[in-house]
Amino acid sequence: MPMTKTEKHDAIVLSSLSEKEAHRQFTALLKSAPLPDDELLSNLGLFLSSKAFARLLFFYEIYQKILHSHGVIVECGVRWGQTLSILSALRGSLEPYNRHRHIVGFDTFAGFKGLGKKDGKLCQSKDGSFSVSAGYEDYLTRILSLQEQLNPMSHLKRFDLIKGDAVETVPRYFQEHPETIVSLAVFDFDIYQPTKVALQAIKPHLCKGSILVFDELSDPFFPGETVALDEVFGLNNVRVKRLPMAARISYLEIE
Repeated sequence: MPMTKTEKHDAIVLSSLSEKEAHRQFTALLKSAPLPDDELLSNLGLFLSSKAFARLLFFYEIYQKILHSHGVIVECGVRWGQTLSILSALRGSLEPYNRHRHIVGFDTFAGFKGLGKKDGKLCQSKDGSFSVSAGYEDYLTRILSLQEQLNPMSHLKRFDLIKGDAVETVPRYFQEHPETIVSLAVFDFDIYQPTKVALQAIKPHLCKGSILVFDELSDPFFPGETVALDEVFGLNNVRVKRLPMAARISYLEIE
């Protein structure tokens, strides 16, 4: 399968040339949309591909599974923040008055850090791959703040973006917040070292019914995520599930 990188941030793209061209045209149509400004946001569905829509459906189904469980939502590997924004919108739609459903995102906001041998030979990434634009965490903070402003209880800040090396920031967060119960944790670090450290830090804060979501399990380009899960939980001890609309994302429920 041919593999290319994005122009600016070294992200891996597996799309065919025809798919890349269709995406280019879609992007151009979005940027030149003749819709009035006050109707653009309410019509973003115009630009949803089936793949992007499938991810929305996946997280809708996952969120349904935690509605009756207590605890926070954690994302390990935020990047541009789309998943955090989706989860924030789902919270605002499905349980707008749940003040305990805090959302916490961890990222270097400077790309990968800590690639090693357990990340395999097929991984063409390097430290710094999957970076974002300079100062992007401030931009994302504004977006998530507006998400909350448009929902009930807007006077309460119910999210945190934590910048830095996850090997340090994730354990520190749970040391400083021993009261934390994790209802949903999304793992999208891709690589071994931060994934393993985050799993180890989060594991004592899980309950029966807690959900763990993974973006790269059983992925030959990013084997480190699977290796980390095996070393912390043991693959023979968990039931890895998927939903039919989303091919790459999987999840497990603590039993």
